[in-house]
Amino acid sequence: MQQNKSVYSKLIKDEAKKLGFLFCGISKAEFLEEEAPRLEAWLSKNMHGEMRYMENHFDKRLDPRLLVDGAKSVISMGLNYYTEDTQADPSAPKISKYAYGQDYHIVIKDKLKLLLETINERIGQVGGRAFVDSAPVLDKAWAKKAGLGWIGKNTNLINQKSGSFFFLAELIVDIELEYDVEPTADHCGTCTRCIDACPTDAIVGPYVVDGSRCISYLTIELKNELPQEFKGKMDNWMFGCDVCQDVCPWNKFSVIHSEPAFNPHPELLGLNHSDLQDITEDTFQKVFKNSAVKRTKFSGLKRNIDFLKKID
Repeated sequence: MQQNKSVYSKLIKDEAKKLGFLFCGISKAEFLEEEAPRLEAWLSKNMHGEMRYMENHFDKRLDPRLLVDGAKSVISMGLNYYTEDTQADPSAPKISKYAYGQDYHIVIKDKLKLLLETINERIGQVGGRAFVDSAPVLDKAWAKKAGLGWIGKNTNLINQKSGSFFFLAELIVDIELEYDVEPTADHCGTCTRCIDACPTDAIVGPYVVDGSRCISYLTIELKNELPQEFKGKMDNWMFGCDVCQDVCPWNKFSVIHSEPAFNPHPELLGLNHSDLQDITEDTFQKVFKNSAVKRTKFSGLKRNIDFLKKID
């Protein structure tokens, strides 16, 4: 049986690589003991802001066996989205690199579906579910457990060879596999660049992010008006934020992604300051048709852009 676990695990990792995943690691589906008190403390300090869904399914977030019947293994994967493409107008409201192309939820879900199909064809009937940032799964904790990297001071997962510009996703399955039991050591050292650079002081201490102050949260998750205390502190971001990753020394190892779906819409990077200031719903629907930016809706993006306007 041990031999089968090894063969199956290699097969899964090989298939994940063929599908374009940067890396793949496997861990045992069990209760996340270390994460429980951290999550509880974070929630009790209201660092999730309006993300009330974070309060739901507390037990499921910590135990994948409550999400998938008979769960035995968590297969964690990373998909690179790093690009050196930039918006042509440096004064234009900025958009996070991860949202340049098509919505990653859809792109990755399709890949995971193919992977699960291959597992069923090659291994036999395997029960499982795919997760891409849309269910109560602590993906960074599972990726760390599977040896894909360490959780940095900015709370992003960092890989020593590839930096942090990648999406995380999981397949939780009901078969036992060979587990990667060597978590990566923390290599942040004494560096505090991400903490020092955060425009809204959202990284309140090493390894602790006050989500309610994070520009990504403010421009995407927050549905109400942006708090006035952040006026002039948004660093011209209209959707998401890359600051804490851009300054991270480990991202000098980032390589350009090879996923065609993540290439920017032909018109996106050419939109200048005035194009975005006066963006119409028609332009929004055209340029962001299949983009993660659709999450904030036209009204949300307009709100963000208007908030960035300087006070006369």
